[in-house]
Amino acid sequence: MTARILVVDDVPANVKLLEVRLLAEYFDVLTATNGPDAIETCENGKVDVVLLDVMMPDMDGFEVCRRLKSDPATSHIPVVMITALDQVSDRVRGLEAGADDFLTKPVNDLQLMTRVKSLVRLKMLTDELRLRASTTRNIGIEELLSRRQPAEEPTPKVLLIDERTQSSERIRKMLRHAADLDVAADPHAGFFQAAEAPYECVIVSTGFADYDPLRLCSQLRSLDRTRFLPIILLAEIGEEERVIRGLELGINDYLTRPIDPHELTARLRTQVKRKRYNDQLRASVTQTIEMAVTDGLTGLHNRRYLDSHLQTLFDRAVGRRRPLSVMITDLDRFKSINDTFGHDGGDDVLREFAQRLRKNVRGIDLACRFGGEEFVVVMPDTEAQVAEKVAERIRAEIARAPFAVGHDGQTVEVTVSVGVSSLRRGTDTVEALMKRADVALYEAKSGGRNRVVAKAA
Repeated sequence: MTARILVVDDVPANVKLLEVRLLAEYFDVLTATNGPDAIETCENGKVDVVLLDVMMPDMDGFEVCRRLKSDPATSHIPVVMITALDQVSDRVRGLEAGADDFLTKPVNDLQLMTRVKSLVRLKMLTDELRLRASTTRNIGIEELLSRRQPAEEPTPKVLLIDERTQSSERIRKMLRHAADLDVAADPHAGFFQAAEAPYECVIVSTGFADYDPLRLCSQLRSLDRTRFLPIILLAEIGEEERVIRGLELGINDYLTRPIDPHELTARLRTQVKRKRYNDQLRASVTQTIEMAVTDGLTGLHNRRYLDSHLQTLFDRAVGRRRPLSVMITDLDRFKSINDTFGHDGGDDVLREFAQRLRKNVRGIDLACRFGGEEFVVVMPDTEAQVAEKVAERIRAEIARAPFAVGHDGQTVEVTVSVGVSSLRRGTDTVEALMKRADVALYEAKSGGRNRVVAKAA
């Protein structure tokens, strides 16, 4: 695993020591000896993890971390604070400044490298999501991510898996103001509970009498529904090897007993904040995909979706030797509606037409706005005669009642012409199928409008 690590320390010997350790693991290493240089490097270069000393002149590590985490352009970069300070209050202060972890000098090599590799994996996931979000939206990624969060974030729903009642009760008291905590004593039941409920973090104790807690962590990482769910391991003194193995398996954080309530709360808050950040990115990507294939005015699928999906439906029908029909509809004299009521009035008619169309087709049918006032409906498993009856029903529904236009009670009579075609066995193609429907539509328009033509089917 290769990554670019920024080492920040005002003592050259400390920088060199960490640089040598990281280079031995084939990391690309950048260095900085003060806070402003570190911030500039993060802003201008691709940095995957920051190893940040706390005790520096002018701008200490806490302030550097706070500034990095407050800037949307750098807030996603994991920060590990490394210092000789060993008080719990110092760790909590670093976590509250936004640090992802807090290691005390002298740092164990194996622990450091495992932690860095774990954070690099998280950073790669975030980078992928940021890339998808930024390349699939017209607005910039920083604008998306710098939107103000609600003044009060919802209390996170957290699951604690711990078979020792006394231990779980202590954790419950520690988190009574910080989380909506559920407790599962049985690890098997806890696994299924984590998969079924919308938890934002799972805390796993290592104190099981006859069960390997890392097996549970591995199962949570392998299941799609819990793959990105943060996991915090509660370990006992002397379980360093288990913790390191857990980090390799993908746990996000750990604490060693005795547990300080402030540190537990701070680490939980860090994990929930990162999860919500990535959830926001995933939601943005999903929303963008929906926007890319949906017509914004009518809510139907757009031509882009039709072009990609019609071929799939066609191939399936041919492969299964099933019928397939297509209808193309066109609103009659739509230009006169725009000329009389303006484009806002025309938009009202298009929206209402889409609603009536949707009510008169099945869930398996693909209804799309083809462009302008033209709409296409693809009907799987539908013979030509049935498709013609459906088209006639839609034509009658449109002509049945006038359309409301604007907010002053005005209405307008609307009719529609429809062309229908159906799949022919043999050498038929999507292009030929659509062409026959288009020809039928032209005949319906030239034959007087407000009619269905299916003879080209």
